[in-house]
Amino acid sequence: MLVQLSKSQDIEAGDGTTGICVIAGSLLQACSELLSKGIHPTVIADSFKQAAAKAEEVLISIARPVDLLDRAAVLDSVNTCFSSKVVHNNADVLAPIAVDAVLGVIDPLTATNVDLNDIKMVKQVGGTVDDTELVHGLVLERGAKHTAGGPTKIENAKVALIQFCLSAPKTDMENNVVVSDYAAMDRILREERKYILNLCKKIKKSGCNVLLIQKSILRDAYNDLSLHFLAKLDIMVVTDIERNDVDFISRTLRLQPIAHVDHFSPDKLGSAALAEEVTIAGSTSRVVKMTGIVNMGRTVTVLMRGSNKLVLDEADRSLHDALCVVRSLVKKRYLIAGGGSAEAEIALKLTQWSKTLSGVKSYCVRAFAEA
Repeated sequence: MLVQLSKSQDIEAGDGTTGICVIAGSLLQACSELLSKGIHPTVIADSFKQAAAKAEEVLISIARPVDLLDRAAVLDSVNTCFSSKVVHNNADVLAPIAVDAVLGVIDPLTATNVDLNDIKMVKQVGGTVDDTELVHGLVLERGAKHTAGGPTKIENAKVALIQFCLSAPKTDMENNVVVSDYAAMDRILREERKYILNLCKKIKKSGCNVLLIQKSILRDAYNDLSLHFLAKLDIMVVTDIERNDVDFISRTLRLQPIAHVDHFSPDKLGSAALAEEVTIAGSTSRVVKMTGIVNMGRTVTVLMRGSNKLVLDEADRSLHDALCVVRSLVKKRYLIAGGGSAEAEIALKLTQWSKTLSGVKSYCVRAFAEA
C-alpha cells in the first residue's frame, strides 16, 4: 500500500515521495491506537476524511494566491525545487525552461491541469547541462540517413510519417524461394527495383520532402535501394521512429500517420519552415530539428544535454520534478510557507476545531492532528 501511495504521489506532485510515506506511517500508528480503544474503523475513516477536508481549508486560508503570469513568483517556486537537486548549480538555466515549457502547452488564464506528455524530453550526451534548450518545434533523437547521399537540410518541409515498409514484399510465413536460373534471378531483382521505385515516386508525387519511417518489428522498414531512390528524389529520410513517439509527432506537426502507400495524399502531410540535421557539440551524435511549424499543436521539446549519461539522467529527473511543481501551481494557484509552518498551523487549527465536536469524532480528529 505504501509503495502504491509513493507512486501516486510521484505521478500527482512529482516530489514528496518520502514525506508522504512518513505521514502515512503516522496516520496508521494513530489508527492502530484508536482501533485498540475499540473505535470502529468506519468512524475513524469518516473522521479522517473530515479532518483532511478541514486541513485543506486551513492551507488555503494561510496560502498566498499566485498568478501564473507572475514569472518571478513561479520561478522562485521552481528554484526552491532545484535547491535540493544535484544539478542545483544549473537552476538558472533549467528553471526558466521548466516554466516556459509548461506555459507553452497551456492557456495560463483558463487551464486547470497540464498533460506532461505534451512536453517531450530528448536526451543527448555531449556538452554540459547549461547547453540544454527549449525548442518550440520537434526534435528527433536520430539524425537523417546519409548512406545514399540524401539531403540533411530542407526548407519549407512537407513531412510525412509512414507505417508501411519501403522494401520488397514478403510472405506472412517464413518461406524460402530457391532460384537457380540467372535469367529468373535478374527478373526478380528487376521487379524488386521497379516495386520500390514506384513506392518512392508516389511519395514524391504527394509533395513530401521529409520522410519519417516508423520502426518495424516484422521485416525491414527500408533497405539501401529505397534510401538510394529517396536520395535521388531529394527527400530527407529519418528512420526508426519509435511507436511511442508517433502520437507526439502527429500532434506537433498536425499530420496523419500513413499505413499504406495508396493512402498517401497531400492533406496527410505536416509542414515546417525548416528541417535540418544538427550535430551535438562535444559528441558525434546528431539530431533532426524541425522549427517554424505551421499550425503547431500545443507541444514543446526539451533538448537535454549533459557530459555523461549519469549527469543527463539526473538532470532529466530534476527537470521532471520542476515541471511537476509548475503543474501543481496550475492545478491550485497558491503558495504556502515551508519549514513545517503549514503543518504546525494545521495541527493547531484541527486541535481547536476538535473541541467544538463531540464524542468519538473529536478524539479521532485530535489523533489526526497529532499524526
